Amino acid sequence: DLWNFALELYARPGVEHACLELQEAGCDVCLLLTGAWLQRRGVRCLDERLRALRDVAVPWQRDVVSPLRQLRRDWRGAASQDAALASLREQIKQLELHSERVLLERLQALAEPWPSEAGDHDWLTHLGRQDSAALHVLRGAMAQP
Repeated sequence: DLWNFALELYARPGVEHACLELQEAGCDVCLLLTGAWLQRRGVRCLDERLRALRDVAVPWQRDVVSPLRQLRRDWRGAASQDAALASLREQIKQLELHSERVLLERLQALAEPWPSEAGDHDWLTHLGRQDSAALHVLRGAMAQP
């Protein structure tokens, strides 16, 4: 499934840092991980499929994931001085991770029926905002067995 694929890919050397770099550059890492999963499955990248994925991801990121991430970041400094706030910040972090898992589950439900077929499989190029070193790290990690 997509969640386990994403966890496995994320654990490979350099991928966590690359994903954080891509996220800071404005990329949706959940979409990139979904694209990597689709690419690995040989699913053809089509404009209507890209739109469908974004239609699911964009509002969820905007309304759920991003506010949790921003709150966690906002509390970083104060939480280093306040054990109770640090505990709450950790709970926010877990909620943020869970919200990303829900998003990946929704993206999988949408894309799972899409068949493997000949054509353009380079989802990462279409989902990444630019061809960056971080995107190359992600591609390289996907190429590992």
